[in-house]
Amino acid sequence: MIDRGQILAEEGAPDNGPLYLRIRDVLADAIAAGRLPKGALLLEGPVAGLFASTRTPVRQAFALLEAAGTIRRFDGRGFLVGQGRGGPKRVALTAEMLGFGEEAPGLRKAPAWEAIYESLEREMVHLSVFGRYRINEVELARARGVGRQVARDALTRLEALGIVEKDERMRWTLVPLDAERMRDLHDIRVALEPIALTQAAPFIPPVERRAMTERLEEALAVYPVLSVEAMDGLETDLHITCLGYCPNRELLIALRRARFMLNVSKHIIGVSHRMPADEPFIAEHLAVFRALDVDDAARAAETLRHHIAVSLPKVIGRVAELRDAHRPDMPAYATPVAR
Repeated sequence: MIDRGQILAEEGAPDNGPLYLRIRDVLADAIAAGRLPKGALLLEGPVAGLFASTRTPVRQAFALLEAAGTIRRFDGRGFLVGQGRGGPKRVALTAEMLGFGEEAPGLRKAPAWEAIYESLEREMVHLSVFGRYRINEVELARARGVGRQVARDALTRLEALGIVEKDERMRWTLVPLDAERMRDLHDIRVALEPIALTQAAPFIPPVERRAMTERLEEALAVYPVLSVEAMDGLETDLHITCLGYCPNRELLIALRRARFMLNVSKHIIGVSHRMPADEPFIAEHLAVFRALDVDDAARAAETLRHHIAVSLPKVIGRVAELRDAHRPDMPAYATPVAR
């Protein structure tokens, strides 16, 4: 069995590389060694479970494996190992198949907060549209059926995105999402994302860039028949994965809080808000990738700048519609803060 003791260190750790590349390598090794047989069905959820990761790095790993011809799409959900025309083999994936052995020394235990995080983030984003709220950590833990430390860890993750903050008395507070804040966050993105893309462009692997372009083309052809997860994946490809190749780590840290605006769209479009009649960003993303394809980083950066700038009125409009058409479901752990 291969030694993967460090395979799942924190995502993006510089000494190990991006998590999706490590997942790709493990899957490629397992396929080459025959531990994953030809025709085996690979789904994002089960693979993410084995790696104790979110689905995003698994989706990115699948894209690279598909581009390399290691796995293929079929008339169904997921990917099949190898090439050919045979149907899927529904094989139960195990840690041993991935080369970890029965004890799975390379797999980390999933942090407990991950089990509640996605739904909590959505709830917080929706509630932030309606103003500022004080968040009771004890009540949150009780409402979610977890320990207080788990609730605190989830809130700390939200704090890193600027969704919640601590007041002068160290109490958790939900930051209101108003038009002024959205403009401030967009100003950061307009200023910094084009710079990050210019610096990242030489380091984006061509095979990965082509896979992203193909996903955009396929999505544009079938819109609006797209899941929220698929839309989020397309946003992630450009604004997180591509920019993640920027060698200036301080620049990426400065952008981290502004990425909150991507979460706003993810939790509103197609969830509490109807899918727009006209696709909201796919063609604009394609224009960025077309410029990257011909090594015109300057045009790609300017196209990205325009894309972010014109997206602001769309997001403000969706948030305003949500505020006008809905009333918040008040969770037991949240208390409105008087203005």
